[in-house]
Amino acid sequence: MTEIGIGLVGGGYMGKAHAVAMASVGAVFNTALRPRLEMVCASTTSSAERYRAAYGFADATADWNVLVSNPQVEAVVIASPQETHRAIAEAAFALGKPVFCEKPLGASLDDAAALVAAAEAADVVHMIGFNYVRTPATQFVRQLLADGAIGDVTWFRGEHTEDFLGDPDLPATWRTTGRANGTMGDLAPHMINCARALMGPIAEVSARIETAHTKRPGPDGPVPVDNDDQAQMMVRFASGAMGHLFFSRIATGRKMGYAYEIHGTKGAIRFDQEDQNAVHLYRAEGPEATRGFTKILTGPAHPDYLDFCQGPGHGTGYQDQIIIEARDFLQAIAEGKPAWPTFHEGLAVSQVIDAAFRSHDTGRWQPVPQD
Repeated sequence: MTEIGIGLVGGGYMGKAHAVAMASVGAVFNTALRPRLEMVCASTTSSAERYRAAYGFADATADWNVLVSNPQVEAVVIASPQETHRAIAEAAFALGKPVFCEKPLGASLDDAAALVAAAEAADVVHMIGFNYVRTPATQFVRQLLADGAIGDVTWFRGEHTEDFLGDPDLPATWRTTGRANGTMGDLAPHMINCARALMGPIAEVSARIETAHTKRPGPDGPVPVDNDDQAQMMVRFASGAMGHLFFSRIATGRKMGYAYEIHGTKGAIRFDQEDQNAVHLYRAEGPEATRGFTKILTGPAHPDYLDFCQGPGHGTGYQDQIIIEARDFLQAIAEGKPAWPTFHEGLAVSQVIDAAFRSHDTGRWQPVPQD
């Protein structure tokens, strides 16, 4: 076994998830590369030190430049706000260090394009964090579709809906200002990635994007909300199939509504992340009177399940998705091969989002650039 020094930028919600993943991935998957938690970076010295002590890192800093340039840091994980992604990743690439970056790839389409160019120039492993597509259930769905289990696919409906801002009386926060922090920058990338993973490239979109709660309480009175609460888009995939995507942070009652439904000529598939260990499969075969959706509980027969648990139906959870990501990142470094989803996927998702905003502004269908 060989160790690799990990530097983590950001110690909050996603930072903790990545720290835990790097600490446990070797035991779960017996990886050839074993992470060494070398340095964590946060916005202040005190918070960085707090994360160091809590997560088990050897050192801490409030300056990401110090982390990236540290010779003991051999790979960088970026879990800081999206407006910081570009500078950190470019600095790491300049030193030839592999980078794992949380979604979205940057705060803008220009950031995403620049980061793909930097990654290609550095010729090192680069990976973006779309974790939900890695559940054993959704990996199984990808296999079903590849095997033609439901025939020719004609329709895809996907959503990523939550309700953390469903109450209009919740106060204004950093989430309610800045385009990159709106629903199209926060929730939409996950479902767009899912749609592409299951259905292939999106060729064109027709979108509507809106702010339902235009003001929220602030310390000195109402504060304008300048980003989007919810959005929907009709899509046409490059395959010719039709689809509809919906994203919302104000969908009252929805906690983790990353869900999709796929129709084909020989069957259909349903999945909902709030029940992430089940896939519902319909096969158009046999007598009509006995046809119906079958609920399939994930187990050792499904991708990346057995390493976590030997019991069918016992289930995997959110943290396990991040551990699977860590395994793929480390394996790519060890083998010197790309780790899907690379920064190219991050750029492709950003291009769909950009096309959606153009469609909203023009009131017309907009094409999405194709590789």
